[in-house]
Amino acid sequence: MVTTQQGQQGAGRGLDFARDVAGRIRDRIKQDLIGRDDVIELVLVALFSDGHILLEDFPGSGKTTLAKALGNSIMDDLPDDEIPSFRRVQFTPDMLPSDVIGVMVLDTQTNRFYFRRGPIFAYVLLVDEINRATPKVQSALLEAMAEKQVTVDNESYPLNELFFTIATQNPMDAVGTYPLPKAQLDRFLFKVRMHYLDRRDEIEVVDAWGMPRQTRDLPKVLRGEVVEAREIIRHQVHVAPRIRVGLVDLARGIRQDPRVALGISTRSLVQAVPALQTLAALRGRDYVVPQDLEYLSVPLFQHRVVMLPGEDNPEDVVMQATRMVIEDLAEAMLK
Repeated sequence: MVTTQQGQQGAGRGLDFARDVAGRIRDRIKQDLIGRDDVIELVLVALFSDGHILLEDFPGSGKTTLAKALGNSIMDDLPDDEIPSFRRVQFTPDMLPSDVIGVMVLDTQTNRFYFRRGPIFAYVLLVDEINRATPKVQSALLEAMAEKQVTVDNESYPLNELFFTIATQNPMDAVGTYPLPKAQLDRFLFKVRMHYLDRRDEIEVVDAWGMPRQTRDLPKVLRGEVVEAREIIRHQVHVAPRIRVGLVDLARGIRQDPRVALGISTRSLVQAVPALQTLAALRGRDYVVPQDLEYLSVPLFQHRVVMLPGEDNPEDVVMQATRMVIEDLAEAMLK
């Protein structure tokens, strides 16, 4: 919740303020991460649209650096709050749900139990190799990602409203992994595949290794500023009825594709609206255009599609349905 002082300072602030907050975070991340501008943009869209992101990548691609840079860009502004900005959890097959959400501990002096918070109590949580933990541990994240709370011994403990999860999985290693169920995947706003750096960026990374870093002391953002920017974007970026109808038509096109066993959920369409608003705001507009939907459709929907046996290209299904919707929107705008 934004403090009273911040609320008074933010009264009347608009999209320029939200873009400034996003710009400060982007500058700090780009100072630590080379050649990942497209991924950084999607991470910012997920953060400011109050979603979560799944990175499918190979080891050593910079995912931890990205998450740390994001967490280190945010400052606490709540008095007497010990929630860290960033926590990292390495998922392994022998983990328990209590290793993530916390556990009840007996205080021998008072002879009472108290709740000791787990690493999930952070502003930015990096869940490394999420598919290496058992489904029981994976499910411990479901309530947190959907409702921003955890429940232990029939008592609920709220997470901070900023709570943001970056999870990773290695697409090449299937031994000892537990594929994420669709209910878990549907909690992620985006699934992003990170590719190898291009030659020029990779040379820059290699050249910079072991050398003194030339970094600037860039300003951080307050936790409340991120929360406030979310609300500004949600209320000040217009989504035309045609765009909303286009989202529904896109979902229907995916569901009716003969290659698809299970289409995308209504929840994914609801989550798509603030994502489109955020992308529009970050690109300097106060309205959503069809190109925003075209740009985000694959990371928004590809991981939510279940293909029939023998079919393994949900990205092609999403792109085909998106093209049809974009053509219909273009024709409607010309009339």
